[in-house]
Amino acid sequence: MPTYDYVCDGCGHAFELFQSMTDAVKKTCPKCKKKKLRRLIGAGGAIMFKGSGFYKTDYRSESYKKGAAADKGGGADGAAKKTDSGGSTSGGATKKGTD
Repeated sequence: MPTYDYVCDGCGHAFELFQSMTDAVKKTCPKCKKKKLRRLIGAGGAIMFKGSGFYKTDYRSESYKKGAAADKGGGADGAAKKTDSGGSTSGGATKKGTD
């Protein structure tokens, strides 16, 4: 719920009011009780991120999280497997020759 700024043109009383966006605009000043209250146009409230941090990876799907965990779990073994299967031609030639 946003906070709106109000000022009374009758007495000059200015205040902030925390109200729903669907609530009607207030017209009566709480200090002088005159109907000269108007809502000010402000910069508006921005989204404020509070906490240790917000990252685009915070809300990833479960399938992405499982894939990322599998990549991390491989470590050095995963790198060795990739170079053995893709980089060595002698291992592939001996397997084909023995079958």
